[in-house]
Amino acid sequence: MSVEPSPSVTGQTQPRPPRRSMTSAVEVRRSARRRRTVSAYREGDRTIVLIPARMSEAEEQRWVGVMLDKLAAQESRRTLGDGELAERAERLSTQYLGGRATPASVRWVTNQNTRWGSCTPAEGSIRLSHRLQGMPEYVVDYVLLHELAHLLVPGHGPRFWRLLEAYPRTERARGYLEGVVAAARLPHPTPPDGA
Repeated sequence: MSVEPSPSVTGQTQPRPPRRSMTSAVEVRRSARRRRTVSAYREGDRTIVLIPARMSEAEEQRWVGVMLDKLAAQESRRTLGDGELAERAERLSTQYLGGRATPASVRWVTNQNTRWGSCTPAEGSIRLSHRLQGMPEYVVDYVLLHELAHLLVPGHGPRFWRLLEAYPRTERARGYLEGVVAAARLPHPTPPDGA
């Protein structure tokens, strides 16, 4: 599986009608010459996903999700500095919290190894762990929104969780983060003899 920055399909492709994702249209192109690899790239406001022609509808759906996550992670690694993080917080507050959460500062930190984010409501400061850098955008957005919600509700009671219900990818992001934590606890595999 690969992510390619530009189209590189040879042979006949069968474009599908564009689909809508959270941020842009998604166009799936099937190719009889493509055997095993799946790739994706951005083309203006569209995302093009290239898949083998033999792939089932269910596999196509799964791979589109995987590739959108990979592209989002790649873009997140490239572009998110503290300034962009603050802009993102403002956008999320406006979109999901009615603009009521207004942090004084939002920044990446390298000293949070047991938390994904933290918030000091009295100061209006939000800090996100550097470990989130490179994760899919929807995961970073969830953690940022979680900390923004703490500016309005300090604890994790029902009122707090009701604020996060507006974000459509809350459960998916929480599952992703739980998977990261679980994977970190797994023992590293021992290479087979002779490797």
